[in-house]
Amino acid sequence: MANTMQYKGFIGSVNYDDDDAIFYGKLEFIEDSILYEGSSVQELKTMFREAVDEYIQTCKELGKEPQKPFKGVFNVRVKPEIHQKAALISLQKGISLNQVVAEALTQYVKAS
Repeated sequence: MANTMQYKGFIGSVNYDDDDAIFYGKLEFIEDSILYEGSSVQELKTMFREAVDEYIQTCKELGKEPQKPFKGVFNVRVKPEIHQKAALISLQKGISLNQVVAEALTQYVKAS
């Protein structure tokens, strides 16, 4: 993934501010706002890992789940023509429109 780091199953963004000459980021896909920064790539990686470890520890102390779970449900907006074609495919295959979208998304994710 471009502009991201991973550690212990967590994903963090990577950004650079040229004016302040600093790298910064945040933990993605969590309900809390956890930020980190560093003056070098290595320092950013270190601060990211420390942020993850501290977040996990804090959540444990509070008795809460650390990561925001993905529910597997989200809205998809497409052009009406795509919606119509997908609905036709679902009718022809005898499956739900949701199954058509899930299959298409699964194929797309596998290909990337």
